[in-house]
Amino acid sequence: MTTDSGGAGSSAAAPALRRNLGFRDLVVYGLLFIAPMAPVGIFGTLDAKSHGAVALVYVAATVAMAFTAFSYAQMVRVVPRAGSVFSYATKGLGPGPGFIAGWMAMLDYLLIPAVAYLFSGIAMNALVPSVSRWVWTAIAVVVTTLLNLWGVKAAARVGFAVLALEIVALGVFVVAAVVVLVRDGAQRGWLSPFTGDAGFSAGAVLGAVSVAVLSYLGFDAIASFAEEVTGGSARVARAVLFCLVLAGALFIVQSYLAAVLEPMSSAQLAADPVAQGSAFYDTVDSAAGSWLHDLVASSKALGAAFAALAGQAAAGRLLFAMGRDRRLPRLLSKVDGSSGVPRPALLLAAVVTLLAAVWAARRDDGLDRLVSVVDIGALTAFLLLHASVVGWFAVRKGEGAPVWWRHVLMPVLGAAVTVAVIVKATAVAQWAGLIWLAAGLVVVGVQGARRDGRDVGGTP
Repeated sequence: MTTDSGGAGSSAAAPALRRNLGFRDLVVYGLLFIAPMAPVGIFGTLDAKSHGAVALVYVAATVAMAFTAFSYAQMVRVVPRAGSVFSYATKGLGPGPGFIAGWMAMLDYLLIPAVAYLFSGIAMNALVPSVSRWVWTAIAVVVTTLLNLWGVKAAARVGFAVLALEIVALGVFVVAAVVVLVRDGAQRGWLSPFTGDAGFSAGAVLGAVSVAVLSYLGFDAIASFAEEVTGGSARVARAVLFCLVLAGALFIVQSYLAAVLEPMSSAQLAADPVAQGSAFYDTVDSAAGSWLHDLVASSKALGAAFAALAGQAAAGRLLFAMGRDRRLPRLLSKVDGSSGVPRPALLLAAVVTLLAAVWAARRDDGLDRLVSVVDIGALTAFLLLHASVVGWFAVRKGEGAPVWWRHVLMPVLGAAVTVAVIVKATAVAQWAGLIWLAAGLVVVGVQGARRDGRDVGGTP
């Protein structure tokens, strides 16, 4: 059973989602999407790129993302709707830029879950090598899709249990690492995770930040559930900021501990790309033993799958919002009458992520290809988010006289940081973003031509 009454132009009759999420549910979805142990998979890459200053990379990345979180907090109060940055840019900049913001965010929301599913498949394959990683990947997609179709509240409850297990595993790692450091001392200098183990390079740190941003993508997905939260949009804004701060603290602590326990130098890791992918696991294995290795791997497998669950849910809300506003096929705006979720949008997101994740799982270089492009869409959408804050508050003066530090200075600084990260991204990521952007501009042009044709023909 589905509900789909009314047109996009009538908010009273437009398809709506149920309000049954609280603050804890929002935090669960945000932390699930981010994943408390997100640095595990890219620790070696960041360590090599930053010349050993991996903890400083996460400090800088947290600050960089704080500007974006602040802009989300401003706009979610103005537009408390599903669709997140698509809805915000539409309000602050107009329908065309709004569509492009949603289109670029779509690249992130559809591929980030694919990367998370692949992480889950790789971790499960390490534990059970007899089953191919693409099979584990597909199983993770099916299970989490069924949970999302069950309902947002039910998925949040299961997600809370998984998140608790992840945090326990992270706590065990922190305690074990501290014990090893007290007993045996550090492998590197105590300050090297902030200064580098072979000389400090600001350029190297900034280049690593462009990769570390991948760990944070997901905190913004909380805004996609604005129509399903009780207590008003202020609760969504608080959840966005809370998740970012908490995730940043967790990332800094675990990356610091892994860095001082890492027996290889950053130069050795840079010279051995194969070792970078397993650097965190290898460090844990050599420092504390295989039991902790298996615990971390199991936690990563489960956590990555449920990070994808949250990502898939957010992608479904984005597709739902764009379908409701007739910027994508209207079918995507249908809401299931029993579960209250946008079923067609969720199924489309699941199919896309399944195809991308299984394709990557069957290739030796699949993970590298996916990771290289996933963050560019989000970064471009973040640029339009910052612009929408300035556009709505300072240019259109939609809320009266703007507060200049809040509505101009902060988003401009956020945009500058985002541009710097994009410039430091890989050429593959930049080209992928340009191609996806060009495709979105073509879609905007086609939609504009169709509207003009209807207007000339007298069709309302």
